[in-house]
Amino acid sequence: MKPKYKQVERMTTSMRFMHWANAISMVVAIITGLYIGHPYYQSLIADGAVDKYVMAWNRWGHFMVAIIFDVTSIVIVYLYFFSRFEKPLKKVMPTPSNIREFIEVVLNLFTLNRRKKFDSSHADSFNAVYFFIFHLMIFWMLFTGLQLYVRGLESGLSSIGSWWPWMLHVFTDWTVAACGGSIMDVRISHHATMWYLIVWIVFHIYYQVWRTIFWKEGDIAIVIGGSKFVKEK
Repeated sequence: MKPKYKQVERMTTSMRFMHWANAISMVVAIITGLYIGHPYYQSLIADGAVDKYVMAWNRWGHFMVAIIFDVTSIVIVYLYFFSRFEKPLKKVMPTPSNIREFIEVVLNLFTLNRRKKFDSSHADSFNAVYFFIFHLMIFWMLFTGLQLYVRGLESGLSSIGSWWPWMLHVFTDWTVAACGGSIMDVRISHHATMWYLIVWIVFHIYYQVWRTIFWKEGDIAIVIGGSKFVKEK
């Protein structure tokens, strides 16, 4: 007799929208960020890249996706505390049950699913902590990125007034001291964190494919349809 499966909703429409908005923005941010740090292509037209505003377009694209990250980050912080669907904060807290579940998920990964002593129908503590680390890195990228941006407004003025550079200095100048005392340290930290995020993304994709193969619950389809299928006990 074939086992019966029940459909479990794991992501709402808004959560899936934010996921793909962040995923696309991340790709754009990495491509444009690498170019800003070290231009690696030129205009294909005979004129120089400077005449085609290649750097300006890359900086504009980088800034636009940074705004998307700003907005989604604010929403995510709100959902951590006030989500009516699922509060990730409950799984991040180091309670005895969360710690046990975290260890069991890690053992499940290293034993290739030979040991599975946790409920996989909901968000587990391992994934919650893993995404919490991602959000911390994103916040760090936002603050250091805005610090690098405001340093380009040396006059203290912008197209929307002097209040904008002033506000950015108030909220991001602390990153200079946190990184070692110079703007170059901030730049290096911003660049290094990008590589940490790339490693995070690679493992995230690998782990979702891994869970889909070993658990056979359709985890990889969660970000498309919002649901997975779990065996009924």
